[in-house]
Amino acid sequence: MGYGILDLMRVIAIKMLKEFWKKPRYSDSEPALSAWYIEAKHVTWNTPQDIKDKYRNASFLSDNRVVFNIHGNKYRLVAHINYTYKIVYIKFIRTH
Repeated sequence: MGYGILDLMRVIAIKMLKEFWKKPRYSDSEPALSAWYIEAKHVTWNTPQDIKDKYRNASFLSDNRVVFNIHGNKYRLVAHINYTYKIVYIKFIRTH
């Protein structure tokens, strides 16, 4: 899209993802969560529509929170998006 490196999203709380997939009962989530993380940090989301274009099943909540369905909707990742500062803050991951 012609954005510079400074325009890419900064994903905060990767530690939360790692702690989740290291739990034996959620170990199958690692490939999907890793893929989501890599995609999220290499895009620029300026509006909710930018997210919806890539993640059609994403749900939007108040306060710029987004629910991403992960691993065939087995897991839900909730993140707060600051579009102005290009920050994705992972709030939590749960089973669906």
